Order: sequence, then structure tokens, then C-alpha cells
Amino acid sequence: MSPPRKPRINVVGTTVDALNLNEAVERIRQWLHDEQVGRYVCVTDVHCIMQSYRRAEVRNAYNCASLCVPDGMPLTWVGRALGQRTMGRVYGPDLMLRLLEVSAREGHTNFFYGGAEGVAEDLKRLMTTRFPDLKVVGTYCPPFRPLTHEERREITSTVNALNPDLLWIGLGAPKQELFMNEYRDVLRAKVMIGVGAAFDFHTGRVRQAPRWMMRAGLEWFFRLCMEPRRLAPRYVRNNPSFIWHVFLQLTGLRQYPTE
Repeated sequence: MSPPRKPRINVVGTTVDALNLNEAVERIRQWLHDEQVGRYVCVTDVHCIMQSYRRAEVRNAYNCASLCVPDGMPLTWVGRALGQRTMGRVYGPDLMLRLLEVSAREGHTNFFYGGAEGVAEDLKRLMTTRFPDLKVVGTYCPPFRPLTHEERREITSTVNALNPDLLWIGLGAPKQELFMNEYRDVLRAKVMIGVGAAFDFHTGRVRQAPRWMMRAGLEWFFRLCMEPRRLAPRYVRNNPSFIWHVFLQLTGLRQYPTE
């Protein structure tokens, strides 16, 4: 029997599932044992929430997800403030490792889609070394520009021919969420999961923050120090804005509809 659905909370107009890592893994594991295809999972942080707030099509992609998990510590703090005391961080790279371990043990198939040239292949090599029984049936490195009609047909036919249980999407937010929402009725994968930078973390191309900084909600500062030119504009724009809108929501001064 599937575990009962956890409640969802509204964070500035984006619905986020109030669960923790173990619950997210078990929920997705249950999905892998039925025949339904087209589910997708969003791994959500402050950047995602603010992208969702500013763009209706992005908000739609998050709110239509089968599961929208709290990747950032600030989201778990908001959840706890709203009464969800057991809500915990579902860190994308950790979720990926846990589900790859489940896949190796239970025989599920995986496909890696995303990353720069060669990243998906490196990820396949490293993960099959770490989990010797892991089945990775394919990889695909898309261009950074929009896909042409021919490329769209190619990726659709490739994935559908392989019919993976888990389709891992590493395009970054919100590109990966828009991709999953667009292709959910096209690609015959049981579950698509957008894990952003997890491809780069697990292949060693980008350093992960120490665990104590993650627990303290300071991962953004570590990443800013690693990539200041790329990430400074994002954090300067998003972090204060997120705090302000959460304040307005929690005090009831403003309503944030999820539609």
C-alpha cells in the first residue's frame, strides 16, 4: 500500500510537499512499482520559488508536478512555521544517490539527460562504479539553445525506445521544470526528476558546501564564493525578495494564489 500523501504548503504561490528525504524516496520508490508514466519531481529552492513567483508558466510547471520537494533549508523553515514540524530538506544530490541505490537494488533503469558535453557519460561511469548493479540505459547531452524539431523528435524516440524507469534531468532551474512539464505526456518514463547541479556535483565539476553550512542555510554563501560572477546577481535579487514575500505571506498582509 502506498503511504498517505503528505500535505502541501504554499510558499509565495508555489506548492511544496511537506516531507523529508526518507519520505520522498519512499514515495518515488512506490511509483517505480506501478505502470503509470509521466510523473515528474521538482527539487525546489529559493531561486526556484522566485522564478515561479515572477513567471506564470514556471509556477504552472511547479504546481503541476507530482512531487515538489524542499531542496533549500529556507523552505523547510517556512514549512515548520506553517505547522509542518517533520518537514525536512530534500537535497537534490542526496535524493539522486538514494534513488540510484534503490534502482541498483531493485533493478530499475535510469537515463541521464543534461549537463555540458561529456557530463552525463561521466556520471554514468561514476555511478555504475559506485553501484555495480545500476542499470543506466542511456545518456543525452542537449544543446544550450532551444531544441530543433528534429532534436525534439530524436530525444523523444530515444527515450521512448529505452522506456527508462527514472529519467534524470540536469538542465538547471527553471529550464528543467519547463521541460518536464512539456514532455510529461510525451516521454515514456515512469518518473522524471529535475536535479539541477547534481550532475556537476557528482562528477566533481562543482564543489559541494560542507554539511554544516547546508544545515545552517549557508550553502548559498559557499556557492557564491565559488562562482561569484555567475551567482551574485541571482542571490542579490532573490534572497532579499524571498524574505520580504515570505514575511508578507506569514503575516497575512498579502495572499499568494497558487493558480
